[in-house]
Amino acid sequence: MDDASANKKKLTPLAALRKAESYCAYQERAQQEVRDKLYEWGLHMTDVERTISTLIENNFLNEERFAKAYVLGKFRMKGWGKIKIVQHLKQKRVSKPLIQIALREIDLDDYEQKLQDIIEKKINKPISKLSYMERGKLIRFLMGKGYEQELIYRKLGSSDEE
Repeated sequence: MDDASANKKKLTPLAALRKAESYCAYQERAQQEVRDKLYEWGLHMTDVERTISTLIENNFLNEERFAKAYVLGKFRMKGWGKIKIVQHLKQKRVSKPLIQIALREIDLDDYEQKLQDIIEKKINKPISKLSYMERGKLIRFLMGKGYEQELIYRKLGSSDEE
C-alpha cells in the first residue's frame, strides 16, 4: 500500500452513506460513479452494495433520472450530438435500454436546430461558398460533436453524398 492510500481515513458505512447522500443531492449521479466513490472512501463490497441499495430506496440515486438529466445537459449546454452522448453514457455503465429512454428527451426539431446553430456559428459564410477543405473540416468537427453523418450531410446539402 502506498503512503497516499495509507493516510486516507476510511469511512464507516453510516458516514459513507451520509456523505454519498450529499454527493448525490448535489447533482444527479450514475450508479457506477457513486460505487467508485464508495470504494475510494474505503468501503468493502458488501457495504458498497448495501449503501447503493439504500440510496436507491431513498431516491438519492436514480439511474433513469441521471441518464435523462445527462442527455439534456450535454445536448443543451455543450451542443453534443446523440452519438457522443451515448458513448459517454456507456462509459458511465448506463444500460442500453435506459440510454434509449433518455435519448427520447431530445426533441428532434430542437436537435436539428441545434446542429444548424452550430454550423452557422462555426462558419462565417454561406455553406455553398465553403471550399472542399473547409467542408471536410466542418464535417469532421460536427462528427466530433457527436452528430450523425447522414444528418450533417442533409444540413450541408446533398453534394457530399454523391
